[in-house]
Amino acid sequence: MEWQVAIVHLICGATAAGKTTYAAALATRAHAVHFSLEEWMSRLFWGPDAPSMRTLASLAWPPEQIARCEAQMWAIADQILAIDVGVIFDVDLSTREHRDDLRDRALQVGAEAKLHYLDVDRETRKARVLRRNETRTPFAFAMTDETFDFLEGEFQPPSDDELYDAMIVCESPPGGPTVA
Repeated sequence: MEWQVAIVHLICGATAAGKTTYAAALATRAHAVHFSLEEWMSRLFWGPDAPSMRTLASLAWPPEQIARCEAQMWAIADQILAIDVGVIFDVDLSTREHRDDLRDRALQVGAEAKLHYLDVDRETRKARVLRRNETRTPFAFAMTDETFDFLEGEFQPPSDDELYDAMIVCESPPGGPTVA
């Protein structure tokens, strides 16, 4: 019998690339536990009356709240990984530094880190934001054009070396997602 290492799946993509939808489907396929920063922040700090992101000022989630959520996610993930069950981190992985930190953290607990990069064009993502704004669920928030544009400028796509052994999911408007 071959021993397998638990996997920490890291979901990466620009705004509205479909990260949470992808992560939820991956959790089912991989029999893994899904951790969503947006869900945790919404449930712990906003409640069902989530603020609308009308201004860039409201975009600034307090860093200490994000850090507390991620620390608690890892405290639970450590226990899950110890019993050889995978976890999925659907958190803001918009910078190389943050992705490196989570990859290093996975290795520290003896897990394998697997990056999943959702490469979706801007027009498709923008259309998704507009649809999401119209059909918000209780814990989702509305996003303005200004916020979308700001987040576009903050996102650092993974480099070639990060994409080695990554799962790359590409999507074009007419054909739907493809896996590279």
